[in-house]
Amino acid sequence: MKNYLNKNVYEAARERIAYCFNEFDNVLVAFSGGKDSGVMLNLCYDYAKEHNLLNKMAMYHLDYEAQYQFTTDYVTRTFEAFPEIRKYWLCLPLKAQCAVNMTGPYWTPWEKEKQNIWCRDMPQNEFVVNEDNAEFEFDDADYTVQDNFGRWFSGKNGTTAVMIGIRTDESLNRFRAIASDKKVNTYKNKEFIVGYGDNKTFRCYPIYDWDVADVWTANAKYGYDYNKLYDLMYQAGLSIEQMRVASPFNDCATESLKLYKVIEPQTWGKLLGRVNGVSFAGLYGGTTAMGWRSITLPAGHTWKSYCYFLLDSMDEKTREHYKGKLETSIKFWRERGGAISEQTIKELEGVPGIQNRGKVCKTSDKEVITFDDYPDDLEVTNFQEVPTYKRFCVCIMKNDYFCKYMGFAPTKQEAERKKAALEKYKNL
Repeated sequence: MKNYLNKNVYEAARERIAYCFNEFDNVLVAFSGGKDSGVMLNLCYDYAKEHNLLNKMAMYHLDYEAQYQFTTDYVTRTFEAFPEIRKYWLCLPLKAQCAVNMTGPYWTPWEKEKQNIWCRDMPQNEFVVNEDNAEFEFDDADYTVQDNFGRWFSGKNGTTAVMIGIRTDESLNRFRAIASDKKVNTYKNKEFIVGYGDNKTFRCYPIYDWDVADVWTANAKYGYDYNKLYDLMYQAGLSIEQMRVASPFNDCATESLKLYKVIEPQTWGKLLGRVNGVSFAGLYGGTTAMGWRSITLPAGHTWKSYCYFLLDSMDEKTREHYKGKLETSIKFWRERGGAISEQTIKELEGVPGIQNRGKVCKTSDKEVITFDDYPDDLEVTNFQEVPTYKRFCVCIMKNDYFCKYMGFAPTKQEAERKKAALEKYKNL
């Protein structure tokens, strides 16, 4: 539930920024090259300059190598526009999320072994942090690496507010991350500050309650520079809500990957040679081939036979990974069973091989059911509530390496790895 104040979002953001400058030794802005982080950076810079606090301010940019030239140009202009603050341009061979690669969930930008197919040359300036001079752990997922960088920075410079330009109206996940009532690690009851788990580094979201119109209003009213890519996206017919600047291979950008062909064909050509699966995602991202219930079964196949056909088309390592997930799902639904809503239970009446194990608990309307035989396809309203070979085919076609669409959570090993990374840096 929103709590409206007797002030506008610009005034509220200024108050939050002032609090961070007064409370922490450093204010470090995470600058992606997008519209939200651009406004975040300018708001912080304006406040710091007005109050003679530029010595407390810093910024960093995580460069994914594969991006629009417009974004690189904007980042370059921005780094040159703020000479009085500390700056870090991170070009690291980290694990970047990838939704187009059939052989794994990540791709690696800036890896030296593939320099001959880099999408562009590494920037040459005094701000660049790469594998040769980085003083923190970077062999991990991108968000973990950013956390590592934040802890390293605060370890050298003192308590740090990492300013992140995330708005809760962009997605439900972002709303939950920032505005959830269940959040227990807020800093001194400040709703926009969340701790890293140590006592030096804190994520701060001063514009979390802005909407997209507020961002563009601020750019126009205060004359802030911005990524001119948005102008081309507008000309290409995208609404302001659809315009995003992100790594082209992550799941948020798959649908817009094909825009590279129109906006920057020279960059598109380099993307094709950089990560396998780009061509397919560029053709079918956002179409029925990448859809859910709308995908069609090739002639002569059942969903089971098509599933194994897709598995046979993979390399051995990837095939064994997906087969392991499928076997786990089959065993779970045959032996243990899953909780199904009352509506779905009714829609499954008459389907052979279903065993009802009873209510989950007295207060729930869900019941636990098992399947003697793993279903090929089921005509139910909530497609994601039941296991089917069709649903697994969707996982494969979406390059959903961890099979989140099938309900799989991170493995114990993955969770332990993340926990170990946090323990390693919490006492910096």
